[in-house]
Amino acid sequence: MKHIFRFYAVCVLFSSLFLGCASPTEEKIGAHDNWEVSLGDKFSSQYSHLDQINRENVDRLELAWTFRSGDLTERRNTQIQCNPIIVEGILYGSTPTMKAVALEAGTGKLLWEFDPKKDFEVPITVNRGLTFFRDGSGGRVFFSAGSLLFALDAQTGQLVQDFGDSGTVSLKEGLGDWAKDLYVISTSPGIIFEDKIIVGTRVSENNDAAPGYVRAFNALTGALDWVFHTIPKPGEYGYETWPADAYQRAGGANSWAGFSLDERRGMVFVPTGSASFDFWGGNRLGDNLFANSVIALNAATGERIWHYQTIRHDMWDRDLPAPPNLVRVVHGGETIDAVAQITKTGRVFVFNRETGEPLFPIEELDVPLSDLMGEVAAATQPVPVLPPPFARQVFTDGEVTDISPESEAYVKEVLKGKRYGHMFMPPSTEGTVVFPGFDGGGEWGGAAFDPSSGWLYVNANEMPWIHTMVPTYDQTGAGLGRSVYAVNCGMCHGPSMAGDPTGDYPSLIGVADRLKPSELEDIIAKGKGRMPGFQHLKPAEREAVLAYITKPEASEQDAHEEGMESNLGAVPYTHTGYHRFFDQDGYPAVKPPWGTLNAIDLNKGEIVWQVPLGEFTELTERGIPKTGTENYGGPVVTAGGLVFIGASKDEYFRVFDKDTGEELWKYKLPAAGYATPAVYAVNGKQYVVIAAGGGKIGTDPGDYYLAFTLKD
Repeated sequence: MKHIFRFYAVCVLFSSLFLGCASPTEEKIGAHDNWEVSLGDKFSSQYSHLDQINRENVDRLELAWTFRSGDLTERRNTQIQCNPIIVEGILYGSTPTMKAVALEAGTGKLLWEFDPKKDFEVPITVNRGLTFFRDGSGGRVFFSAGSLLFALDAQTGQLVQDFGDSGTVSLKEGLGDWAKDLYVISTSPGIIFEDKIIVGTRVSENNDAAPGYVRAFNALTGALDWVFHTIPKPGEYGYETWPADAYQRAGGANSWAGFSLDERRGMVFVPTGSASFDFWGGNRLGDNLFANSVIALNAATGERIWHYQTIRHDMWDRDLPAPPNLVRVVHGGETIDAVAQITKTGRVFVFNRETGEPLFPIEELDVPLSDLMGEVAAATQPVPVLPPPFARQVFTDGEVTDISPESEAYVKEVLKGKRYGHMFMPPSTEGTVVFPGFDGGGEWGGAAFDPSSGWLYVNANEMPWIHTMVPTYDQTGAGLGRSVYAVNCGMCHGPSMAGDPTGDYPSLIGVADRLKPSELEDIIAKGKGRMPGFQHLKPAEREAVLAYITKPEASEQDAHEEGMESNLGAVPYTHTGYHRFFDQDGYPAVKPPWGTLNAIDLNKGEIVWQVPLGEFTELTERGIPKTGTENYGGPVVTAGGLVFIGASKDEYFRVFDKDTGEELWKYKLPAAGYATPAVYAVNGKQYVVIAAGGGKIGTDPGDYYLAFTLKD
């Protein structure tokens, strides 16, 4: 009997060390035929063990079914960013106008839909996934829309009446009374630990942001179980990294990207975003823990186990954009359970899962001083030595686009007077080139991990943006409307109200001809679409900004004559918005590639391969090598040797060889697939499904889910 036990132990050790398998007490990565958790499993692996679709037969992949939600709205630029979940043959997803739907996963047949807008005030934003909880009966599905968390019966789509307030819980619960009128929603799904659902939020990027506390609600009753203060209170760890009263007024430091969970260890891993206001921190001097951090919490109690801050005193909107991948790697001959966190800066931080110790060296990079009034930049920022960055790090004159002499000349002219040449060049009134841009590097689509090789697959944007700070104006008299607009509206709609040329933020020019004053007042108060409501504004401020928007020439007055010292209110600066840096023809201002797919060996800390992701055919026809495009939504890797990804602006769904990066198959979608796909099996047949919602970066919106399988 002893010999049998020893043989079993050796087998377990061998499989753990060399096959990437988990111990008998720990669930394997990508172990299920279903896709029961957003991003594949609670490890956020974006991996499936299914191999029915593989390198040898992927050319036989065909469309199995299409579902259209039917809720596209005229003149509304909607999206679907949802990574659907599949549980026991049922797919749960969301639609462009924030409905939750259940479909037969093998046919796409609609089983039920839930529209929260029928009974609740819910803005149309985005939803990136749902959460399934086994409750002892048929299960329940958690779905976030607006500032509410809904519990739905998984079989019927009806609200679970014994959860919270007749099936809902406010996402403002536990944030404090001062957050009740502020913008709080959730775009990413929560994660289940035992009888808890752990949730994060999206909050304002501006000075009116709510705090981004992480909370756990009882999944059966809706009661608040625990709160982790990402902006620490007196006596809590990290309190000294903020001004003494910050916990009473500061916002942000929120986890909008979702979570990863190690159930065996009872640890939930939390990626957080920047503190608000994103681009000026003179009123939040210090490192600002726990903003921009990977935090390991006790999932049962919310207590901190360890953390690592990837950006100190963020001034660049460098949120951690995706849940960390919980991985198993080999370092120094030792197998280690680890955490791999991608960043907007195009880096991967790798930590020991239990201790938080970095597995590769991290250097400190000196940061230029800020010359904005009242601002103090952190002296240094941490930069991993390995793995190498999967996106370029610095915009220089040598990186200016060379796709044509005209493009090169145009970009060089725009660059005159701008600040660039350092990865952490602080924001400025002259204009600062941010590269990688505000949307990465890595983004919310996440990365995929293959446990058999220890390789991480991640797509990247290589798009520069130009960011410009502008002083605010006084808060009294004729300048009030302009001041309120600059602080609350100008960063999206622009200082001239022209909006974003990609269509992400609409123009307000002539808005009085399109909407009645009462409609505008309602939008300012309650919000619409991705725009939050501004209920915190005083009546006089709302009246002033409405007058400025509808008749800017009547309220235009420069109240700057007395000097900035008299204008230092809550924040002395705002910014002109989020502006991609294009050439005269709308192509990125940097040399290609503009979008890539990357394979990174986490055992060695090496990039194995990098290929362009996406194509502008008109440039290819001119003889320019494939450039790649901006991309949103992440990859999935499978045991069949394949990487599935949509994401690209050219609206294709593609399959790559996971070992070489060779493109093996592609399919033109009816709208761009800005979402991470899901892989699953029904009745022994493997499928891959992707939401095709389009709507970003100038592409048409869609309302599709498309599933693919092998031709019989």
